[in-house]
Formats: sequence, structure tokens, C-alpha cells
Amino acid sequence: MKQTNLLLCKLFIGTLFWLGSVLVNAEDPYLFYTWTVSYGTRSPLGVSKQVILINGQFPGPTIEAVTNNNIVVNLINKLDEPFLITWNGVKQRRTSWQDGVLGTNCPIQPNSNWTYQFQLKDQIGTYTYFASTSMHRASGAFGALNINQRSVITTPYPQPDGDFTLLVTDWFKMDHKELRKQLDLGYALPPPEALLINGVSKGLISTGQQGKTYKFRVSNVGIATSINFRIQNHSMTLIEVEGAHTLQERYESLDVHVGQSMTVLVTLKASVKDYYIVASSRFTKPVLNTTASLRYLGSKNAASGPLPIGPTYHIHLSMKQARTIRMNLTANAARPNPQGSFHYGTIPINRTLVLANAATMIYGKLRYTVNRISYINPTTPLKLADWYNISGVFDFKTIISTPTTGPAHFGASVINVELHEFVEIVFQNDERSIQSWHMDGTSAYAVGYGSGTWNVTMRERYNLVDAVPRHTFQVYPLSWTSILVSLDNKGMWNLRSQIWSRRYLGQELYVRLWNDEKSLYTEAEPPLNALYCGKAKRPGL
Repeated sequence: MKQTNLLLCKLFIGTLFWLGSVLVNAEDPYLFYTWTVSYGTRSPLGVSKQVILINGQFPGPTIEAVTNNNIVVNLINKLDEPFLITWNGVKQRRTSWQDGVLGTNCPIQPNSNWTYQFQLKDQIGTYTYFASTSMHRASGAFGALNINQRSVITTPYPQPDGDFTLLVTDWFKMDHKELRKQLDLGYALPPPEALLINGVSKGLISTGQQGKTYKFRVSNVGIATSINFRIQNHSMTLIEVEGAHTLQERYESLDVHVGQSMTVLVTLKASVKDYYIVASSRFTKPVLNTTASLRYLGSKNAASGPLPIGPTYHIHLSMKQARTIRMNLTANAARPNPQGSFHYGTIPINRTLVLANAATMIYGKLRYTVNRISYINPTTPLKLADWYNISGVFDFKTIISTPTTGPAHFGASVINVELHEFVEIVFQNDERSIQSWHMDGTSAYAVGYGSGTWNVTMRERYNLVDAVPRHTFQVYPLSWTSILVSLDNKGMWNLRSQIWSRRYLGQELYVRLWNDEKSLYTEAEPPLNALYCGKAKRPGL
């Protein structure tokens, strides 16, 4: 009997070890990084300027990951100011604690560190990261985050022969502190002086072989300027926008607005030489241009001839192009089921938010507003206040969900939405400048663009079949953009202008997705290393 019990005990223990090994082996891989953020000097326009480096690099290091990888970044802040990085387009499923904005995180103080840990859950595509604090983003502190598909998931295009990542940014001669001072004094920023590709104004070379096809990942990491991207004597096949595979339309040039990312395939069919890669500003006077080179292997001839012509101010052309970007309904994305299996156009709308941006004066200084509220960050992050029921930080009465007339004022704008509501958000732009809006924690279907003032009859124009889901949405001058979104990711999520001076001066808000259920399946607990500030105190203290 004792021998039988001993045998059963050994079998039980062996089974536990086996299950443990299976669970460990089944866990998705971890990628570990240590990043030191510091000041440095670069001369992209030929004049030395202070920039913000990550591990001595400008732009920062590229993260090359695969769907469902776990990312761990120990960030060491060697600046003289508090600092955070946000992961632009990463949905942070259940973990708004890792979003890296002041509404969810206390900033990392100078000469200290904090470790981000999040999963790239069910995502593929081209993304970026950048500083979310102050005006740091204007001096660097940005980089690429590429999420490749798992080998078991098919792609709707042949495997390319190479992969190039291009980060396009506008550039100012003033550094981030000088730009911030200008805004703090109540003045708008001047136009940028130049555009850069991967931190340089010229000399960048991407080399490929004649007859081969290459993937180009193009992101606009600027703070103010829409760009047009094109390659001399080469057409581009669009394959992916911000995590969604698209219909594979061919383009001679593509508009990429502030905060947006696109991926194209380019086949090298021309003669062996170098060709201009061009990024030019949209909707600006004067038009800014910057170039890199596409070099054919064996080329002995530098790029020459006039730059390929691109659109400049033509708003209607950009809006027309935006409507041609549609989702590939039969393709897989991060999962094996087709993208079109979620029939968003058949879902009843639970709620409509109409958000109108405006420039105004408050106490004699320039501010930007959403529905007359100019956002001010409380000293206590909204997420901490919400989780620990800390009163006096925010309420749900500060902002209402439709534009009204009256004076503008400061506030911590939070809109309360019940988890799993299907929401229509209309961005109304009555200004003469283009807007770019971003929503953390989700992707939304960009179903409509139009001129003038939105009303419910505009729904007849919506694309309810194959609109592309994305995280950043352009709104043309004196126009509107509509998105439809299933809000199924519990947390506190930033809805902001990607035009950084506008965001710095108040054009943002937060959306609180909530239900009464306390479950790890819908939202994770605060991380053990969470930072506390303002009214929020570490539990047990």
C-alpha cells in the first residue's frame, strides 16, 4: 500500500512538473531592452543642435517583434525633466497602466528608471514609439516598432526580399525647450524648417537588387506636418495600414499624416542606378522636400533629374485618396480568421460623440480646445484616481459629447463609456488647418470623410463594408471625419491631437471604458512597480 501511494505521489509530482514545463514553453517569447534617454548633439541641417537620444541613437532603436511577443523595456531617464514614452498604436490589451501618457502613468523622474512590460497581443504591422511628455518629441526620442506575423499565419502577399523602415519627421531649429517656451508664452509655433528621414536631411541609402521586391515601412513621426511619400520611377503597392492588411492598390505617391504609418511593396523594375526617395510637406507654404536614395545593387550613377512631382495643397486629392484605402476582407491579420469576419457595418450604434477642435484665447494666451474644454493634466494620473477612488481629480461633467457655444475653460476632460459599447465618433474641424487625431487602446474604422459640418444624414456616405481600421485619423480643413469603434478594452485611454503643439495646449481628452466587474480577464491589476504621485499613494504606505 505504501509503495502504491509512493508511486502515485511520484506520478502526481511528475505530472505537475510536466504541466509546468508545458505552460512555460507555451508562453509567448519575451524581448528585453534597457534604454538610456539622454541629451546629445546632432547636426541634421548642418548646425549643431541638442537632441534627445535613446542609447545614443537618433532616431532611437528599432524594436523588431512578432505577434504576441512580450516587450520589457527598462527606461533610464538621464534628462533634467520628467519623461515618458508612449507606444503609438499598441493596444495594450487589459494594461492601460503601460500606455505611457500622463493620464495613466506618473512620469519617470530625472536620474531614475521605470520598466514597461506589455504584450503585442493579436497585432501585426508598422508602429512607432515616442516621448509623450512636454515637447520632448520635437527633439527626438522616437523610433520604430515593427510587429511581424507569426510563421503559422499566411500573408496576402509573397514574402518580400528585404525590409526598410523610414521615419519621416518635420524639424525645427529651436529645441524642445525653446518650442515649449514659445507655447507657454501663448504663441503658436513657427513652421518647421525642414523634413528629415531617419534623422538626416540627405545621404540615406536603401539598397536592393533589380527584379526583387522590398517592403517599405513609412511612418510620420513629426509634430505638425502631413507628408507625401514617393519613389522616383517606381510605383508602390499598399499592403498594410496601422495593423490592417489593405486591398493592394498601386499608388505613385501616398499621403501620411502626423502619427500615421503605412507599409508598401516596391518592385525594382527600372534600370540599374540610384533613384530619389522623396518626402514633401502637404498643405504648407512653402513646400518642404527631403530625399533619400533607392540604390540598385551595382549602381554607378547617383540619383539625378527632377524630383518626382507630388501634390502640395490639393485637399480634395488627399481626401479622394483616403477613400481608396480599404481593408482586405479575406486576408488574415494577426489571427487566422479573415479580417472581414467582423461585420462592423451591421452593428447598431450605441452612442455618438461629436468632438470639435478650436483655437481660442484663455486669460490672454493661445489654447486649443475640444468642445470648449482645454485639457490640463492633473498631478494625479486619471487612471490611478479612478482605480483607487480618489476624489477631486476628475469628473464626467467637465466635457459633454457634442459641441456647444460659450466661453472656453480649462478642465480634465473624461468621457465615461460602458465596456463593449459600439460608438460613433465624429471629429469636426471648423479650422483652416488639417488635424490629426489618435486614440489609444483600440483601432477604429475610418468610415467617412467630408467637407463642411457633419449631421446624421452624412451616415449615408459611410463605408460600412471595408473601411480600414486604424489608430490615427486625419481631419481635413473645414471638414469632418467619422470613425466607428467597438470599445472592448477596459481602461483609461487617451484621445489626442497628434499635432503636438495643439496637444500640449489642451487638445486632448480621455475615454474611460468601464464596467462593474472586477476581473483579470478584462483588466490587469496595477503593476507591482507602478509609480505613484499626486494624491495617489502606494498601497500599504
